[in-house]
Amino acid sequence: MKFSIKHRDTGSVLFEVEADSFVRAIESAVHLVADLSRADLAEANLSEANLAEANLAEANLAEANLARANLARANLSGANLARANLARANLSEANLAEANLSGANLAGADLSGASGIQPERCTPLLILLDQVGPIRAYKLVTGAFVGAFFGGIKYQLDQVYEVSEPNCDPSQQCGAGINLATLDWCLREWRDGYRILIAEFTAADIACVPTATDGKFRVRRCRIVGEKDVSAFVAVAKEGREGA
Repeated sequence: MKFSIKHRDTGSVLFEVEADSFVRAIESAVHLVADLSRADLAEANLSEANLAEANLAEANLAEANLARANLARANLSGANLARANLARANLSEANLAEANLSGANLAGADLSGASGIQPERCTPLLILLDQVGPIRAYKLVTGAFVGAFFGGIKYQLDQVYEVSEPNCDPSQQCGAGINLATLDWCLREWRDGYRILIAEFTAADIACVPTATDGKFRVRRCRIVGEKDVSAFVAVAKEGREGA
């Protein structure tokens, strides 16, 4: 099957090749060092594609599925990645200068060494750093009151917890520290038997707000002040699954 990659503005063909899928066509273009700048790849399914070192400057990748794609050292300067799925994508050493990442899903993405990224344009939770006084967020724990993913601390009400050397690197979505989250994140990850605790902290206690976080951030210190009653949310979710 013949696939054509077109210019986002003029519609002219930038690259054309016979391939068994669109992903293979794009990979062929990258392998042959084709200039894909300003390419129209909006809504394309490029999951797990190897696009390392690709020239995608100013390309339209809005709403594209780039989950687990290899974009290491790719030139994405000025690219439109609005609402793109970049979950677990490798963006190490990628050029993201002036790229539009609004609404993009970067959960678990590797941003180590990426340049030009502007966290303020894609990380709403940076608002936490400007809050005055006590702030509250949520901690997802198992029925044994330990963290749902990495454990290590058993949480109790009205106790203060502190980590001496938290991971402060915003390019790391997960790392050492007390990982807190928004309520919607906790509900997405909730399983039968889990609990959602309420944690209180201040802006000075925040160790890291990961760039383009999906709802998680890390603090070095917090107090557990309560537990969130999620029975109503869980009931609605179960009704929705049963009615589907």
